[in-house]
Amino acid sequence: MKTLIIINDAPYGTEKAFNGLRLANQILKDVETTEVVIFLMADAVTCALPNQKTPDGYYNIERMLKLFVQKKGVIKICTSCAEARGIDKLELVQGAFLSTMKELTQLTIESDKVITF
Repeated sequence: MKTLIIINDAPYGTEKAFNGLRLANQILKDVETTEVVIFLMADAVTCALPNQKTPDGYYNIERMLKLFVQKKGVIKICTSCAEARGIDKLELVQGAFLSTMKELTQLTIESDKVITF
């Protein structure tokens, strides 16, 4: 099975990115045969920036993305969204790659489930 999770919100301020990543990691944990792709759009592209520092006891999106990649998850980032925010040339967390609407379209068509946050 293939699952595509599209995240639109910034890493902090709402819990949409947090909950999307919680679900993605849980799917990979519970259903080892599934493929999960996270596509970061709009302000969610900043989720993939490295060196995030959060208070002790507070969730950290960077750590959650690293766990996701360790479990063989795939992270794609909307290039035009990253360009609009001036981060398209910045380093990204390991395992995150710039992508396109064309690729998102293909991922959507190929996925058995598409979930948005």
